[in-house]
Amino acid sequence: MECAGKGRGSRCIGPAIRRCGRCGAVAYCSADHQIKHWNDHKDECKRFEQQMKRIDALYEFPFTFSEEAVQLCQKQVSRCSFLSKRDIHKVGMWLYECPCGEAATSYDYSRLNDSWVLPRISCPCSEPLSPITKRLHSWKDYYDWRCIPLHSPAALLLHWPLTISYAMEVAGLEPLTPEFGDTLRIHYLGPEKELLQLSVFAELLALFPGVTIQIELVGPRIPEEMDGESIDLSSYAKCLQMDCVCKYSSKDVNRDVYSDKRPRLTLKLWRGLYHDCYKAITENYHPHLIIAPNAGIAAYSSWLPTIELIKKINVPAIFSDFCEEACHLGASCLSSVIGHPITFPIQLNPFRQPIAIEDTALFLPCYSNCFLYGI
Repeated sequence: MECAGKGRGSRCIGPAIRRCGRCGAVAYCSADHQIKHWNDHKDECKRFEQQMKRIDALYEFPFTFSEEAVQLCQKQVSRCSFLSKRDIHKVGMWLYECPCGEAATSYDYSRLNDSWVLPRISCPCSEPLSPITKRLHSWKDYYDWRCIPLHSPAALLLHWPLTISYAMEVAGLEPLTPEFGDTLRIHYLGPEKELLQLSVFAELLALFPGVTIQIELVGPRIPEEMDGESIDLSSYAKCLQMDCVCKYSSKDVNRDVYSDKRPRLTLKLWRGLYHDCYKAITENYHPHLIIAPNAGIAAYSSWLPTIELIKKINVPAIFSDFCEEACHLGASCLSSVIGHPITFPIQLNPFRQPIAIEDTALFLPCYSNCFLYGI
């Protein structure tokens, strides 16, 4: 944890172990740095205090590894050890789930990872045994429906498609209503590590049965060689069992190949910023939903013209972020641009990733897709 008063005149004299006595969310190397930082910290201190009082809710998961996940949040164990214990460290779609995994920019994008590297019982590698009949409100609801045991780490990747599904619910969108026509269209802003995990998005086929889905992934981290590429996901990511039905699907994950026999899920990738790409993306249609996972709106000035564009086109937009404070700052930025409070208030995402992010700037627990809010 870095000293919150770093750069306030004198050098830091040691590790940041002196936590703020009121909020407990920031730490300092010395009393001197704490005093010098107070003018900057005093406005946020009370807000941090309230957020820290709500952190127990962040730890509430149904998984058998939940205690281990809390230890990870408290920095008693690492992501690497968590993944290694389950034989999924630095392999397949799990490659970028720990700090020592290869950077996405160095990865060979000429092929897609389509393997869970998990046994059949531990992952959703084929059609659900029964159709979805009710809204899913928790990871336990989802695991029960997909008949996955609660020791499975699959939720570490499934939070991407489950967050899309939940964002639809937050925005009050029903994909089978006449307004959607025959296709649900989503604009997905700022993908990064998802680019190594695109096959997991095939779970949307199960979450939205009978619906054709078109997702435009837009962001500066899209590699040049993938810019403009369309990927049709016609089957689920595969398990380890060679005799599983998932190995006998008519098609694996194919590029630019469609099957009229099944609902289609197509991902198209656009390199660049949304406001620069929007005209080309929407030449023939407009989106039903915009979603920006782990957006960091307050951290990047490039969001300003994108927010202005979203305001103009009047499409529901749902943003997520790693912690409540990031959402508070993002919501403040949104409100200042649109001229009124946000439409969808900050709320905890029940389908956030169930293990915490390491190396955070605050003692506030941070999870991928932790909170949602929007306009």
